[in-house]
Amino acid sequence: MYIILRTILFFFDPEWVHHFSMNWLKRICSIGFLRKLMSGRFTPKDLPVTLLGLTFKNPVGLGAGFDKNALYLRELEALGFGHVEIGTVTPRPQPGNDKPRVFRLKKDKALINRMGFNNDGVDAVVERLKNFKPQASNLKLIIGGNIGKQKTTPNEDAYLDYDICFRRLYDYVDYFVVNVSSPNTPGLRELQEKESLSKILTHLQEVREGYAVRKPLLLKIAPDLTTGQLDDVIELAMQINLDGLVVANTTLDRTMLSDAGKIISSEAGAGGLSGIPVRQKSTEMIVYIQDKTQGKIPIIGVGGVFKAADAREKMDAGAGLVQVWTGFIYEGPTIAANIVNGLQS
Repeated sequence: MYIILRTILFFFDPEWVHHFSMNWLKRICSIGFLRKLMSGRFTPKDLPVTLLGLTFKNPVGLGAGFDKNALYLRELEALGFGHVEIGTVTPRPQPGNDKPRVFRLKKDKALINRMGFNNDGVDAVVERLKNFKPQASNLKLIIGGNIGKQKTTPNEDAYLDYDICFRRLYDYVDYFVVNVSSPNTPGLRELQEKESLSKILTHLQEVREGYAVRKPLLLKIAPDLTTGQLDDVIELAMQINLDGLVVANTTLDRTMLSDAGKIISSEAGAGGLSGIPVRQKSTEMIVYIQDKTQGKIPIIGVGGVFKAADAREKMDAGAGLVQVWTGFIYEGPTIAANIVNGLQS
C-alpha cells in the first residue's frame, strides 16, 4: 500500500510532500478513535531500553530534522517511535536556505538536503512542548532537543546561542544534542574542533549544575571527521564526562553514490547526504568509538537505518539506540513497528 502511495508522492517536491503528509496525519490523529486505531496498528510491543539514565519504550527513534518545530509529536507517538528528537532549534526563527533544498536519490535510497536550520525559533517550540500531553502509558515518549546556532552568529559567540536554547528548553525535553555537524550552515563544522567544542560543552555543563534535574547532554558528530579529529572528540568527551554521542550526521562524501559525478554536477549536488549510502560509514564510526572508549560513551546510531537488520548492525557495533530519518521516507509509517518487531523476532 505504501509503495503505491510513495510512487505518487515522489512526483512532487520532497519538502512539500513532507508538510502535506504530516498535516494530513495530524488531521487524522485529531479524531480520537482514528488516532486510537492508528496507534493500535503502528505501535509495536514495548522493547524497553535504558540509556542516558532514561527508559525508552523501544530503541527506535526519529532523528532531528523531521519534526524541527515540535509540530507532530502526538502523531509520531502514534506511529510507535520510542523517542523523537526535535530541532535543530535556534534562538530566533530563521527561514533556512533557498528552495529547492531537498532532493531524492531514488536509485540509492538516499536524500540530499541543504535546509540550513530552518525553524520557528526556541520560544515557539517551547510553547508547543508545553501543550504536548504524552499518551497515557507506562513508558512515555522520550523527547530530545537538538540545538544549534543562528546562521548570523559568529563562531566565537556560538556558545551563547546554545546557552539560550538549552535554558529555554530545559524543562520540556528529556535530553539535549548539540549540533555542530550540519554541513548546511556556513562555518558550523569548524565548531567541531576541540577548543571550540570544549567551550560550548563545558559551558552547558556548568549551566546544567543550576538545575535540580540533570538532563543528559550529547554531541552529534559528522561522518566526515578525520581520524585525528574524531580522536580529539573522543578525548574531549572522556575528559568532560560527556553523556553521549549521536553518530552521525549527514555527509558531504559522494563516493558511495551509484552515479556520483552526475549528482555532484546537478542541482542536488550541494548539501548533506543521508540514507543507505552512509550506513556503512556511520557503523564504522560507532565501532571505532566503542573500541576506543571501551564502551564508556553511550551512542545513538544514525545513518541508513531502514530495516531491523540495519538497527541490529548499529546496536551490535555499540549503539544503545538508533534513529531513522531517510528510512521513514522510503519505508513509510510502519518503519518503527517493523524494526522493533524484527528486533524481537
